Amino acid sequence: MNSLDQSLLDAVLDSWDRNNTILLNLLRALPDGSLEVRAMEGSPSIAELFTHIHYVRLVFVDEDASEFARELPEKEWVSERDRSRIAHMLDESAKAVREAVKGRLEARRNMDLHYDHPILLLQHMLWHEGYHHGQIKLALKLIGRPMTDDEAGPITWRVWMNKTG
Repeated sequence: MNSLDQSLLDAVLDSWDRNNTILLNLLRALPDGSLEVRAMEGSPSIAELFTHIHYVRLVFVDEDASEFARELPEKEWVSERDRSRIAHMLDESAKAVREAVKGRLEARRNMDLHYDHPILLLQHMLWHEGYHHGQIKLALKLIGRPMTDDEAGPITWRVWMNKTG
């Protein structure tokens, strides 16, 4: 891999790491008692959205780069109430996605089932998780506990925009 390729790979993987940091920041910033909040009856709870994100990450790694697969959870939508357990799950599944994308790029191997290129797995996960991030924030608004821009800015947008070097 030449230096430009390595620089691009590092930037792409950094974007994935930042995405996971933002998701964990959101989890930690939730008001007490909000993991069971739903946007409306029949919608998944906030806890279920987080466990769904974890599950989806692992399923796509399993289907597309099985050499990086982790054990799949028994259920996709889990009402987990322990934030530190959810955070650990998200960290582990983020590592699996990172390793799958990096490993397949370095090996110059395509993904097995979906995606024309390994980076598309990562891009799909970013889009998917941004979608659910918005659902979580909307659910908080609907119950009268919105996250203000002053609260959200430092834990989301600044994570994306701040230079690290």
